[in-house]
Amino acid sequence: MKKATFPAILSTAIVCYVFWLLITGQLVSLIQGKPAVQQLLAGLIVSIGVALFSARFFIHENPFYLFNPAKFGSLLAYIPVFLVELTKANIDVAKRALSPRLPVNPGIVKVPVGLESEYGQSMLANSITLTPGTITMDVVEQDEKTYYYIHWIDVASEDPEEAGEAIKGTLERGVRRIWK
Repeated sequence: MKKATFPAILSTAIVCYVFWLLITGQLVSLIQGKPAVQQLLAGLIVSIGVALFSARFFIHENPFYLFNPAKFGSLLAYIPVFLVELTKANIDVAKRALSPRLPVNPGIVKVPVGLESEYGQSMLANSITLTPGTITMDVVEQDEKTYYYIHWIDVASEDPEEAGEAIKGTLERGVRRIWK
């Protein structure tokens, strides 16, 4: 098992700490100038502990990749893209659930993926799974290409390219800006 490097541990600790600040509301306390020192210190210690145990599993490439302002900006720009797709999928599934006359044609489609980065492939697969009506079931590499097997609530096309565009088109373009 490979050991984590100091830069990998540091970048993982920073990301964990930022998430901790956001989730616990301590970031607002810092901005308002009323930090709870004990809570900030506890979050820092836990973040370092988590980083020591998990950095080797998470960081395989450049540990400070997302700290690049252009990549971080692309990540922030992806959030509204994902939220729009999430909203559209929620509305579609709600219509199908509330109106029994709308067609439901479930099935599994094999969709090609044009992302080379493992991080990008993982982000896209999770984004697809998080949108209602689709679940990424498997990731397969065949003939030096990557494919997802996706369960789709309404298989509109069995053609891999058309199905891929319908399911992952906008999401994949957004993820590609972040991970190449």
